[in-house]
Amino acid sequence: MDASDELLQRATPSALLTLEGVIRRLNAAMGVALGTSGEQCVGRCFIDLLSEDQRIPARSLLAHGATTKRLAMRVLEFPGSGDASVVCLVEARPVTDPAVGERLVWLHSLDARHDLGALLIPFDLAAKAAGLGLYMCSPDEHQIEWLGGEPALATLFPQASMSLPMVIRRVHPDDRKDVQRLVRSSVGQSPWIRSRFHTEHDGWRMLAGQTRRIRLGYGGPERVFGVIRDESTVEAHRKDMLAAVSAERQRADEIAAFSSALFSAATEQELQQVVLTRLAAAFGGFGALFALVDDGRLRVSSDAGIPMWQADALLGLPLDEDRPLPRAIRTGEPQFIANQEELSRCWPSDTSGAQAPPGPDVAMSITPLSPPGDRPLGAWAVTYDSKRPPSLEKLAFMTTLADLAGQALRRIRLQQAHVELSTAVQQSMLPTLPEHLPGLEVAVRYQPSRDGLDIGGDWYDAFFLPDGAVALEIGDAQGHDVDAAVFMGQVRSSMRAIAAHEPEPGTVLTRTNELLTTMDAPRFASCTMLHIDPRDGQVIGTSAGHVPLLHARDDGSHRIRTLPGGPVLGVLPDIDYPEETFILEEGTALVMVTDGVVEGPGLTLEDGLERAGTLAGRALHDRLDVEAMADLILDAVVAVDHLDDVAVLVIRRT
Repeated sequence: MDASDELLQRATPSALLTLEGVIRRLNAAMGVALGTSGEQCVGRCFIDLLSEDQRIPARSLLAHGATTKRLAMRVLEFPGSGDASVVCLVEARPVTDPAVGERLVWLHSLDARHDLGALLIPFDLAAKAAGLGLYMCSPDEHQIEWLGGEPALATLFPQASMSLPMVIRRVHPDDRKDVQRLVRSSVGQSPWIRSRFHTEHDGWRMLAGQTRRIRLGYGGPERVFGVIRDESTVEAHRKDMLAAVSAERQRADEIAAFSSALFSAATEQELQQVVLTRLAAAFGGFGALFALVDDGRLRVSSDAGIPMWQADALLGLPLDEDRPLPRAIRTGEPQFIANQEELSRCWPSDTSGAQAPPGPDVAMSITPLSPPGDRPLGAWAVTYDSKRPPSLEKLAFMTTLADLAGQALRRIRLQQAHVELSTAVQQSMLPTLPEHLPGLEVAVRYQPSRDGLDIGGDWYDAFFLPDGAVALEIGDAQGHDVDAAVFMGQVRSSMRAIAAHEPEPGTVLTRTNELLTTMDAPRFASCTMLHIDPRDGQVIGTSAGHVPLLHARDDGSHRIRTLPGGPVLGVLPDIDYPEETFILEEGTALVMVTDGVVEGPGLTLEDGLERAGTLAGRALHDRLDVEAMADLILDAVVAVDHLDDVAVLVIRRT
């Protein structure tokens, strides 16, 4: 078939595209379907004119139409020129422009008036994949027709087609007006609306619904399409979330107790007891071994989870032996043995394979007590079921604790364990920020209290959320002691676990407060949490009794932004934390601080915020990076001799 103007002389949308999808010519109907004039379409990529969710099927259709002699068909949704999008059955086939001999793709909409149901199949499949129910509403005819989607939701309705008044009667009286507005909405897409719906067999169910207007075929009938989801299981989900939080809190408690016990150990024997009784349980293992270096040879102890032959094979082993344990101690590099076969091959015993006890295939992590370059002190080893090895996060944190144990050992031998180990506990509770946050630059500074030997509960965190956004938080737990640091670690771990299920900042603070008040936590904590989408700069923030946020711009100006929120965490039950949404423009920065940065013996909170905001604005104006900005703010804290511990978190959108 020649690519001529005859191909475009149709009442339905039609266009001629290059093999790469660039529009050469199109008719007026295609311009209307794409929501713009024909002149503005020519020379543009056809796929770019569609919504994001339509680009993959459109790209597939064009690829088939360009590379095969067979015609290809697909249902595509066009933007349309009004509030309703247009759904068409589109055909693509190869043609040749006789004028220049160029191969093109002829894309045109087929007449589907006699089978409008075919246009609904992709909606049904998408709804089913998302666990949603799909229905079509004809407000003028006062009728709702069930179309498909999640089969379980179909059982909520006794008939495939029901009158609108019959459906409304099943809605709770307090929710009926919202539902009527939903099905009669004139906008292209409505927000989600929750309502209580009474079913014949299950009583009241909580449903959430959203509608959109769609035209079935070019020039075809306009309908309101709706999707619903059953939110009656939210309570079960909430219980699952609380169980996950509880498990995470239990692990955090075990690690915190381990850290605290390391801090408290005053002798080598006490340190050995702490490691052998707590190490395996804290990291999900079933055996632990502790080796110290004495005069270049290993002195080894183990718990009951390590076979006797494995420990005996190491006794008196020279440090220069080429085996995993002495190698880890000698080099300061952790070792991981993935399975029993590898362990049998490299462990110092010719008959180790024969002596391997029955049970699960064993993996082992070996962590030195001193980093590379330091004097070798020893190491610990933990055995696991090889089918359930520790995560990289656990291994990294184990390295932190091993370094903590190494410090304890040195301080014990120097009779100074309690002084330096306190700071190590505090630092081990603070996270390592992700190395790269796309679209954002982040810098953090932390300085412990200089008031005697106290440590504090200031913390910060930054991590990715399931929706692709970045969570940022800063907070201050009550007190200046080891318990404050432990409590801080529990709060931070709980917030991470909650955010993995419900990432909205207000929800995270609400759930964390519920958890702390339910536990009758002996302390409280202030906190600010932000949810930042690097793609468009949208920031959602809330605060639990924390100091205000600073918003600095590259013209040197700044704003003190007091976020909505509620009281500190862990004091009052049944508190909601409202949120504020704003945009972080490119090149601007947010500065999150704890009160020690902006408040002190000779500095009011208002003056301290103004000073920090001025420094941040000046740094942006002078084109300094976020690291330099954080240093400026921290240097100003030192200049006024603050006694409190301080934390600074700077975020700039690039």
